[in-house]
Amino acid sequence: MAREGVGLFAAFRVLGRFSGPVPHVLRYHGRHREFYLAAAVGRSVHTYNVKKLGIVAVSNTLPEDITCLAADRMLIFASYDNILHAFARNKEVVHTYEGHNARIHLLQPFGDHIISVDVDNVLIVWNIQSEEVYLQMDFDKATFAVSALLHPSTYLNKILIGSEQGTLQLWNIRSKVYNGLQELLDTSSNQSFEGVQLLETDFFNFLQAPAVDVVAVGLVSGHIIVHNIKYDETLMKFQQDWGPITAISFRTDGHPVMAAGSPVGHIALWDLEEKKLMCQMQDAHSTAIAGMTFVPGEPLLITNGADNALRVWIFDGPGGTGRILRSRMGHSAPPTKIRYHGQNGKQILSAGSINKKKSKKKGLKLDTMALPPITSFASEVAHQNDWDGIVACHQGYITCTTWNYQKTSMGAHKLRPEEFSKHKPVDIYATAVDITSCGNFAVIGMSTGQVDVYNMQSGIHRGRYGKETGIAFDDFTISVLDVETRKIVRTFSGHHGQINDMTFSPDGRWLITSSMDCSIKTWDLPSGCLIDCFLVDSAAVSLTMSPTGDFLASAHVDDLGIYLWSNRSLYSLVSLRPLPADYEPSLVTLPSTCQMQDMDVSGDEEPCDEMIEYVSPEQLGQQLVTLSLLPESRWKNLINLDIIKSKVVNFGVLAQKSDFYIHLEEALSTNESCTMLTMLRNQTLHGVVQPLLEKERKRNKCRTMASLSTQTVTEETGTASMQTVIEDKGTKNKATVSVSTQAVTEEKETKGAISISTQTVTEAEQPKPVAVAPVQKKKSKSKSVRIVTDEDVAGPSHPAEETELEIITHSLSLGELCDLWREFTCQTNESILTWLIHIWDTAANDTILMEVRPGNWDHCLEMWSLTRGSGELNKLSASVGDC
Repeated sequence: MAREGVGLFAAFRVLGRFSGPVPHVLRYHGRHREFYLAAAVGRSVHTYNVKKLGIVAVSNTLPEDITCLAADRMLIFASYDNILHAFARNKEVVHTYEGHNARIHLLQPFGDHIISVDVDNVLIVWNIQSEEVYLQMDFDKATFAVSALLHPSTYLNKILIGSEQGTLQLWNIRSKVYNGLQELLDTSSNQSFEGVQLLETDFFNFLQAPAVDVVAVGLVSGHIIVHNIKYDETLMKFQQDWGPITAISFRTDGHPVMAAGSPVGHIALWDLEEKKLMCQMQDAHSTAIAGMTFVPGEPLLITNGADNALRVWIFDGPGGTGRILRSRMGHSAPPTKIRYHGQNGKQILSAGSINKKKSKKKGLKLDTMALPPITSFASEVAHQNDWDGIVACHQGYITCTTWNYQKTSMGAHKLRPEEFSKHKPVDIYATAVDITSCGNFAVIGMSTGQVDVYNMQSGIHRGRYGKETGIAFDDFTISVLDVETRKIVRTFSGHHGQINDMTFSPDGRWLITSSMDCSIKTWDLPSGCLIDCFLVDSAAVSLTMSPTGDFLASAHVDDLGIYLWSNRSLYSLVSLRPLPADYEPSLVTLPSTCQMQDMDVSGDEEPCDEMIEYVSPEQLGQQLVTLSLLPESRWKNLINLDIIKSKVVNFGVLAQKSDFYIHLEEALSTNESCTMLTMLRNQTLHGVVQPLLEKERKRNKCRTMASLSTQTVTEETGTASMQTVIEDKGTKNKATVSVSTQAVTEEKETKGAISISTQTVTEAEQPKPVAVAPVQKKKSKSKSVRIVTDEDVAGPSHPAEETELEIITHSLSLGELCDLWREFTCQTNESILTWLIHIWDTAANDTILMEVRPGNWDHCLEMWSLTRGSGELNKLSASVGDC
């Protein structure tokens, strides 16, 4: 049976993939004024900028590896098998062309069309936008097997086709008829060049020369022919001894130089004026030169090959030869061992076939002194700045080598037993290595069963442990031994092939193993059960777990990349129950270059009762401690629980203010103006006015008190007051709350008083907007503070014998007005609720510029939006409403 849902590890991305055997394409971006390089890497297309050779985009993944690549001004065309795709913006597939019955091996952009040729000799011209077949031609393989394709410059509606038989044909494409070759061709303009056929070999590639009507033809025999297609005349011939011509490019910065690639990785530079070989660039790549392009107008040559390398060469030295300007490269052969380096989980060391050669002074061939592939290595960050911190053993090699991480080079010591210092033993070699945590000693295990210890600083042999005994398992089982008791504590069986590698999780709870049966399994050591298993396309030869536990890295058979798998138990709920005996693992696709998103399948699964309802086991004894079986990520944060609590905001202190703001936001969202203004009134009276009353009671005498008051104008004459009118939608009654403070000065003494009253009145009209009333000092014969009402009648608080208060006003200066404006202007990052509360708090001190009432919200919003712009005003109108 198969387990539903996603397993413990999810595909994340691949590292170390930069190029492949498909030739690259060079594009020029007019708006950026920069050249970009597109290279096919597996099932996706990588786009690099030529200026820094940095990756700028990765396309979406195709179902299979890309076998052919081409590009025009707007799109990138990539094909796999018999399907052709077009990528836009270097990312997504916008067009798909299906019509071939065999694998596509040639592509050629042709204006608004794209031409594709398959291995069955079928040529199809596609309309790029409509994805329709514009033209289809079938060639006879016996007489003309298409092997090269080119659209000559300035040749309208014409394509140049080369064949394996050694002939060239120039075709004029006009008709849209699909049946019959005679109807598809313009026979008056068809040409066939038999002069090239004298070589009796097939064409490998074409390239347009900088001169019009001239093309360069590379042949399998190693010949290069520069041919004039207008006059059917061969201009010059070259030949190189390295096999077929894999790539051709012309220099366009004023130097008549042609570069030609070879299958062995060499590049030949030919002088077109002198018609001779100018220089050679040997070992430019370790494999065949797949693509080669001179950057237009610059002395730069871009090359790529199947050795997983991209290189940019610059020709600025004497002799015409080039040097590497910048490059991006990974493993040219599949890595055999990978290990995390350090404790931060950011560096991975990988080892494969070593091409370290000795000095050429010995006169030896390049491959005679190559080291065997590394089978195992170990590293330690302690003392890596002082001496070598990496030790490695090689396949069938008794000598172990040291490496320096800081210098990225081979170390100074060769660790070898003393008894084998003068002669090479037979069937004795190093099988395992490790470095102590202090970084001082290297421990090397031999095939004979003995263990040797060496000093990493001096390379001196320091001791030997064990006898000539060894233990080997050929039943594909895994045994876990306790080094203290020297007993086997766990045995895991379930693999059906040779076990390639294994790694422990950082907490030592999981053991992850890989086998030649293409499976990766995770074993739980405390329970001794299998908790996760999945299959991959190719067997994993090496595994390593991040020291932080977030990623699992794997290297696979015949694959140049290093694949990362994310640990899903760190960010989602994963079942760690033992898998049943009849569990059938599912096949998981290897990660691509771009980061893959983890699919959330929680909505598709039914909740598992066993995962949700968990019953804690009973305590075995009061003096015993019960340990948690949960992963470390679930309980490790409990250690810092006090720190987490200290950072939590104490909402109890802000309870009174929090309730007010919450209710105010609810009132604004529901457009209930009456409820909102009632809360504002209560907050102002109880939270602001009452403290002011207490302060005034403590003051005994005051020589001078200046008051800036805001007066509500209901008639031609009025008093300084602040009025808030609350309108009930169901009635015509209005309640006016008036708060005023006046300073009265007598000849002998001065006293201040504040009185508050609430009166219900009935009016037919809305109160008028408030105005700023100038204030001027004048002596009065009586001292009094009274509430302003619409009906001025005598009462307990309004003595009939009270004389009328006279107020002498004076004008505010421009500076005072600017200060008021700056004080009451909403700040850039200030919300409207904070600004409104500031206005209402200021009202308690009789310093207010306008009245906020149900009919005057527009003025508040306009004032608030002066520093925000009209866009914010529209957002506020939607939240405040038409109160």
